[in-house]
Amino acid sequence: MDEQQFLFLDFEFTMPENKKKPHGFFPEIIEVGIVSVIGNEITDTFSSYVRPEKFPTLTERCKGFLHITQEEIESGISFSELIARLAKYEEVRPSTVITWGNMDMKVLKQNCEVSQIPYPFKKHRDLSLEYKRFFGDRNQTGLWKAIEAYGKKGTGKHHRALDDALTTYSIFKLVEKDKQYLVKPAPTTIGDLVDLSKLLKKVSAH
Repeated sequence: MDEQQFLFLDFEFTMPENKKKPHGFFPEIIEVGIVSVIGNEITDTFSSYVRPEKFPTLTERCKGFLHITQEEIESGISFSELIARLAKYEEVRPSTVITWGNMDMKVLKQNCEVSQIPYPFKKHRDLSLEYKRFFGDRNQTGLWKAIEAYGKKGTGKHHRALDDALTTYSIFKLVEKDKQYLVKPAPTTIGDLVDLSKLLKKVSAH
């Protein structure tokens, strides 16, 4: 059986100028960051801008918040190219997608529906939910607050897709390590205490 592949995924999206959204507006993916991990090793990373199709012109709010330009977005790949790349990971070996929060996958699904392109993944884990349950926090915390709670710093710049994907991987490793400490050792069985084969030989000898 092939070792499982974990895909740490982060997207940035378009934003309306203000709370009053244009008619029919929905968030579109405009940047992607992917970190592929197999056997605790990073095997691939990918980063690209993605051209929005339904609302191709970025709002000033979006450009300011993400520090992104219209020219950068227009140099990006198409949404169908993005899905083809994501699907390729799934084809190579079984993948579990890991994101911080569920927004990334919601937007991906919606974008796929609008473009009438099949959604590429089968398995998904929301690490922010796992973190919340693990630490018993009432509220889901932000990605960079979570890494700072560990006394670490996020990778690169927040709200850059690849940096956020790498930071998600860093938290994943820390949480998985903490879970190991909490795993109780299995209770000792009588078979561990007594070598049964020797005991049976003694019994049969009498």
